[in-house]
Amino acid sequence: MSHNATAMANPGPLGLLGFGMTTVLLNLHNAGLIPLSIMIVAMGIALGGLAQIIAGIRELCQGNTFGGTAFTAYGLFWWSLVIIWTNPFEGIESADHVAMGWYLLLWGVFTLFMFIGTLKHNKATQVVFGSLTILFFLLAAGDFTGNHMITTIAGVEGIFCGLSAIYASMGQILNAEYGKTVLPLGE
Repeated sequence: MSHNATAMANPGPLGLLGFGMTTVLLNLHNAGLIPLSIMIVAMGIALGGLAQIIAGIRELCQGNTFGGTAFTAYGLFWWSLVIIWTNPFEGIESADHVAMGWYLLLWGVFTLFMFIGTLKHNKATQVVFGSLTILFFLLAAGDFTGNHMITTIAGVEGIFCGLSAIYASMGQILNAEYGKTVLPLGE
């Protein structure tokens, strides 16, 4: 009796794409290039949130604790950020800059530990998590100090971070499609 093995698709590129595209858009705002609008909120809910959560659950089902934790957590980050921005709960105080500083600082600490985990991964993944760690700490510093220049610098750094995730996503897709290295990931 023969069994046809069903190949499991790699959910990583979807998660990286969701993270990368949404991160670029938000940081275009942080850099002062575009206003915060429904476009960023919608991307945060859909591609930043839902797509990453789906990718994370798929990673967990395939036994990848690192990828599953990363994508699910950052997908839920996007949903929580949208809830913070829109504050749909009557009677609950909106988050001020100090509260947002603590929120972003905690995400920075989590991301720093995830970055340490990437030291066993390819260079592209290390760049994504390393630049994301810097981004969270810069954004936290901008909120804690109220210094808009720090947030603007964070925005530029965040655009780089998001583009690095898009590159990693496309590298995984194209390298798998062509069966060879089209975009080097620093294996």
